[in-house]
Parts: sequence; C-alpha cells; structure tokens
Amino acid sequence: MGGARERKRIDRREEWSIIARGVVTIKEEVIGVEFMDVVRQRRSIRKYRPDPVPQAKLDAVLEAARLAPSWANGQCWTFVVVTDAKVKNALARAGNEWIEHAPVIIAACADPANSGEKEGQGYYLLDIGIAMEHLILAAAEQGLGTCWIGWFDEGKAKKALGVPKDIRVVALTPVGYADEAPEPRPRKSLGEMVRRDRWA
Repeated sequence: MGGARERKRIDRREEWSIIARGVVTIKEEVIGVEFMDVVRQRRSIRKYRPDPVPQAKLDAVLEAARLAPSWANGQCWTFVVVTDAKVKNALARAGNEWIEHAPVIIAACADPANSGEKEGQGYYLLDIGIAMEHLILAAAEQGLGTCWIGWFDEGKAKKALGVPKDIRVVALTPVGYADEAPEPRPRKSLGEMVRRDRWA
C-alpha cells in the first residue's frame, strides 16, 4: 500500500511541455501530494548530489514563482537560473561557499520601481518573499532540495550575475537532489503563536 502511494507521488506528473512564447502548460493527474505534506517534508538542504535537475522540474518551480501575488500585481521579480560553474563559483564567493556544489542556483532579483512602499518599507522584499516561498514549496513537491539564503554580499552577487545597479538581489537558493536528510526543526505550537480577536 505504501509503495503504491509513493509511486503515485513520484509519477504524478503526466506531461510537461513548453509551447510558443515561453508559456508553460501543465497536464497533471489528480493524484498529487497534498499541500500540507509538501509543507511538512520541506527542509533546508546544504548538501547536494551532482545529478542534473531536469528542465521540466525547473520549469515547474519557476512557474510556481511566476504565479505568486505581488504589490498591485507589479511582479517586480526576475529569477536568474545559474548552472555555469564559473558563475556558481563567483556566487559562492559572495558568502556561502557550499552553494557552489549544487547543480543549480536561483537568484531572486527585484526591481523596487515595480513594487510599492509604505511608511518607508519597500514592499519588493515582501513580493520576493512570497514568490520565493512558492518556488521553494514547488521544489519540495518536485522532490528537490532548496535552502533560502538571505545573507550574502549583494555587491559581489550582482557582479557575478551582471545585475544592473538599480536592481536588488534579494535572495539565493541552491536547487538539486538532497544528499542529506535533516531532521525536522522544532516549531512553536499553535497555542504559542495564535491569538483570537485581540492580542490580549
């Protein structure tokens, strides 16, 4: 029984195709992994197998990010997909050397001019945060590991990627097949984090 369920999870994608103008069409069986299963199985992965990531899986991950909501639907994001060894090495030298060993690195970039601001807070950070969460959960659903990285030398990252000066590099994530199996990290209970109607 368990084996059949696992095979369904692995084989749930029936067909991926790229059609004209870069539109991704997805035809899928209605036997996918439930959303909460994906949320629970996601881990931050820092060790990767060298196996290449199939283009169809990368397309699925990026499609999920594309569909994310954003300030006034500004869609301020651009995702740079890096597989070139020299570029990966340059990104690794921006502060996280271990990411060089992942087969793919995705850099989430934002144009603040295509987002909003409220009380001095640039909402492009929130826009990228939502899109990256879509991306990371989609990767988990595809059986891929990721690790959200927000600490790095942005100047070095921009230079490595050839990013214009008015564009921000907000986040990086390696993408690939995990070569480790981290245990779940502790999380607060709902009773510790949810309040009803008022704070107190």
